[in-house]
Amino acid sequence: MSRIGKMPIPFGSNVKVSVKDNVVTVQGPKATLEKAIHPSINVAVEGSEIHVTRNDETAESKALHGLSRVLIANMVHGVVNGFSKTLEVKGTGYKFELKGDKLGFSLGFSHPVEMVLPKGISAEVNKTNNEVTLTSADKELLGDFAAKIKKLRPVEPYKGKGIFYKDQFIRRKAGKAAGK
Repeated sequence: MSRIGKMPIPFGSNVKVSVKDNVVTVQGPKATLEKAIHPSINVAVEGSEIHVTRNDETAESKALHGLSRVLIANMVHGVVNGFSKTLEVKGTGYKFELKGDKLGFSLGFSHPVEMVLPKGISAEVNKTNNEVTLTSADKELLGDFAAKIKKLRPVEPYKGKGIFYKDQFIRRKAGKAAGK
């Protein structure tokens, strides 16, 4: 039995959870999230707890057991508290700009780059620290969007220029040594 999968998921009175045809729906004060669960996993709502069990002992079911439980727990946490990620940018002239529902970037290219914020994600730009804080109830959507932003200008190890998560450790390399 999966140690993570067998733990019940508690939720408060302000959260409504329903399961229909292997689709879990979680409604809370911040959002409503839905997730399709694999057919070999059973989800049951008992009182103010969610229990996740598996149908058989195959390797696939064992792997999906803990995963499904964590995904549902993230949904419950997201509709109540939400998730946030903060991205920083370092480099001469590099900056973030918020233009309505678009996030603009000046990253040293010959043109500015713009990305439309997906539905369910909000952004807040701190221009003094060159930071953007992304918030959402859906952890998966938030992580995917933050990864796409980081991919625009990955951190280069010599000068440390690029986009990175706040508090992320950047491994720096030494430059070329002087001549003989």
